[in-house]
Amino acid sequence: MLTAEVSGKFRHATKVASDFPAVGDWVAIEPVAGETRSIIQAILPRKSRFSRNAAGQVTEEQLMAANIDEVFVIESLAAQINLRRIERFLTLAWDSGATPTVILTKTDLCPDKTDALRAVRKIAKEADVLAISCLEGQGIAAVKKRMDKGWTVAFLGPSGVGKSTLVNHLVGDEVQPVLPVRESDQKGRHTTTSREMIFLSGGGVLIDTPGLRELQLWEGEDGLETAFADIEALAVRCRFSDCRHEKEPGCAVQHALQTGQLALSRLASFHKLRQEASQFGARRAVRVRSEERRRSKLGRSLRGLKFKDE
Repeated sequence: MLTAEVSGKFRHATKVASDFPAVGDWVAIEPVAGETRSIIQAILPRKSRFSRNAAGQVTEEQLMAANIDEVFVIESLAAQINLRRIERFLTLAWDSGATPTVILTKTDLCPDKTDALRAVRKIAKEADVLAISCLEGQGIAAVKKRMDKGWTVAFLGPSGVGKSTLVNHLVGDEVQPVLPVRESDQKGRHTTTSREMIFLSGGGVLIDTPGLRELQLWEGEDGLETAFADIEALAVRCRFSDCRHEKEPGCAVQHALQTGQLALSRLASFHKLRQEASQFGARRAVRVRSEERRRSKLGRSLRGLKFKDE
């Protein structure tokens, strides 16, 4: 096994953090003769990229993983299901270019999993929904069938939902530490502290991520269209093409809300995520223009310099 670091040329030419190698990337390396390290010269084109806005007040892409085929959005049935969080995670997953699947864990702790499954399937739309119990072994075989040779899956969900336990069942060994959740609210502590690639004996690859309760969208527009396909389908029947689905006359979305075809909570979630994506889009545009002005100013300054050998 070789350790690797980017070349000086690569580092100098790379302007943003998301262009550096991330978990899941394929890279071109040059081994260092006589040593156990290598130099990364280039990153191969990414077929998908899972990103979020970096934490804090900055507007910066944080690339969480690349070249993912499928995202397992994991939620526990041991506590009240957070449908709005699932919608957000599905939006991010669809936007990444990967295919999301919702995994509902701890069915053995849910007194009425039928209603829970119905509620999740109603919002999941194009995504498959699987219910499992690692304790009883229920549904694990169905999850394993999705882990084909050459298939890369990323796990996404808050702490305490059973990601590490599921990883251990898929691997067949205790490769991830597991800690008990709080009895009062079924919330867990972070047992996964960094993104990690785990190779399965059958050829599949898992990318386990730290527990994330909330993710800020990075882009999201494309993901919204798929995650909220029901609202998008209604929107094409609105009287005005730029309808905001609030108080406009002839709004098919508001009509569906009034007739009970659409839940108010789902529409509110759609509005929130759409506004968030729009705001981040505007902030990204401002940042790009600022960076372009900075480079232009720097270029003019350099052109004005006179060197001793001139």
